[in-house]
Amino acid sequence: MAAMRIAHVITRLIVGGAQENTILTCEGLHQRGHDVTLISGPTRGPEGSLVERARAGGYRFVEIPELVRAVNPWLDARARRLLEIEFRQYRPQVVHTHSSKAGIVGRFAAADARVPRIVHTIHGMSFNRTQSAPVRWLYQWLERRAARISDRIVTVADAMIEQTVAARVAPRRKLLTVYSGMEIEQFTPTRYDRAAVRRAWGFPEDAIVVGTVARLFRRKGYEQLIPIMTEAARVDERLRFVWVGDGAQRADYVADLRQRGLEDRTVLTGLVPPTAVPELIAGFDLLAHTSQWEGLPRVVVQALLMQKPVVAFDIDGTPEVVTPKTGRLIPLGAEGQFATAIQELAANADLRGELGRAGRELCRTRFDWQTMVDQLDQLYLELKPRE
Repeated sequence: MAAMRIAHVITRLIVGGAQENTILTCEGLHQRGHDVTLISGPTRGPEGSLVERARAGGYRFVEIPELVRAVNPWLDARARRLLEIEFRQYRPQVVHTHSSKAGIVGRFAAADARVPRIVHTIHGMSFNRTQSAPVRWLYQWLERRAARISDRIVTVADAMIEQTVAARVAPRRKLLTVYSGMEIEQFTPTRYDRAAVRRAWGFPEDAIVVGTVARLFRRKGYEQLIPIMTEAARVDERLRFVWVGDGAQRADYVADLRQRGLEDRTVLTGLVPPTAVPELIAGFDLLAHTSQWEGLPRVVVQALLMQKPVVAFDIDGTPEVVTPKTGRLIPLGAEGQFATAIQELAANADLRGELGRAGRELCRTRFDWQTMVDQLDQLYLELKPRE
């Protein structure tokens, strides 16, 4: 297959699912012989950074300081112009954008520069249930405009296709699901010393560990998780909790845990590198995922690969991996049902093992990052203009 010039654009390279997906895609395309450029805005904040991995990936990396996450008309116009200049100089055959801001600004810039083919990935809908009605309307309007100049729109879950069509953003023929890939070999349960991980947390031997991996940020559902923990812990004294991640709301959540008497039963690991996540999941007995807005939650797949059953809210792409055979799916906002599901799994080790094994089998092939890159490579080939 002839090499192509491919530019990927993303708003920032924090430690997160969309960012890991993009980094792995660029690495895989570079390994396949393509000329790859990754363009990002500035990476700041307590969520961690993947910039060093991007710089070490062997492909070209460009940072545009004006491509900020927050809406800023002056900087957004400047970022669009700088992206257009970059595209005219680099002359990519495909521009592939990621995330809401980069997806809108980057696609318009690619059209300005007359890039032959434009692709966008929806990692999570830019308009969603956590926003006010005017904000949702604005993002829908912008997404419809950007969709008109997109040759294909990739989604990380079939649910994103249905939501995109229902919102009249794009016709179904433009949409394609490519599951977000990850380094499957890292998520092998036998690679890690589960007992040592649990000892480091200082929990008693009979503890049932409920883990959460998410930024300490309101849309991730900690306002729902803490009451759930309170109710479940009241029933089962063995329950202990581990939060993996950091964020701006950490102090607020710690204060709430202290007030509810959960501080001594909860370990906050803080920010850890992505390579440390599989070992920490090895110490869990189950994963609780209370996010209020997702595409298809990456950590849910990672937990299932590590043979850990999942309790999660029934939103977006989550039902595509959390089923009665792999965990428990709870109606959004039903905190009592969520606590009951945790209690059910905590009480039955055999059930946890059965669900975990089924989860690993479901995810092992579907979410391999090489499969993702193969599918995107094939998509670019199909879109490639004739010479």
